[in-house]
Amino acid sequence: MAVFVYEGLMLFGVLMLVALVYGIATQQTHALHGKLGLQLSCFVAIGLYFAYFWCRGDQTLPMQTWRVRLLRASDLGPVTARQALTRYLLAWMWFLPGLTVAYLAGWHSSSAVSLTLSVNVLAVALASRLHPQGQFWHDALAGTVLVRLPRPEPRPKAPR
Repeated sequence: MAVFVYEGLMLFGVLMLVALVYGIATQQTHALHGKLGLQLSCFVAIGLYFAYFWCRGDQTLPMQTWRVRLLRASDLGPVTARQALTRYLLAWMWFLPGLTVAYLAGWHSSSAVSLTLSVNVLAVALASRLHPQGQFWHDALAGTVLVRLPRPEPRPKAPR
């Protein structure tokens, strides 16, 4: 869960940069003008962020901090670009069903949308209990696995 929160903080900075570049490139003067293009740009930027780090070194910075690696489930090798993209798209099941329900139900208040999203996230997290290895389903379907790395050995203190 801590990786999830830290990842959100990292993505906040990435998305601010994307929004700035998009706003300048399109000469956007109002937040709602070009909203769909901005959303698409952010979606692509997040996908590129994850795919780059997952394929390059199996970890994003938050994953390094919490000693978590993303590997191929079949042989624990590095993930392919296809697996990274598949995992990214499937990971949206954490949010899209809840957002779709809120949209179709016509719920626009922040409390209704937040409650719907919370129920969705809880359902996806609990669904991992149904997997034989306790994996999240987007990992299982993408052929990836999260591996927790052991703590590094403490370095001996130098004599004084």
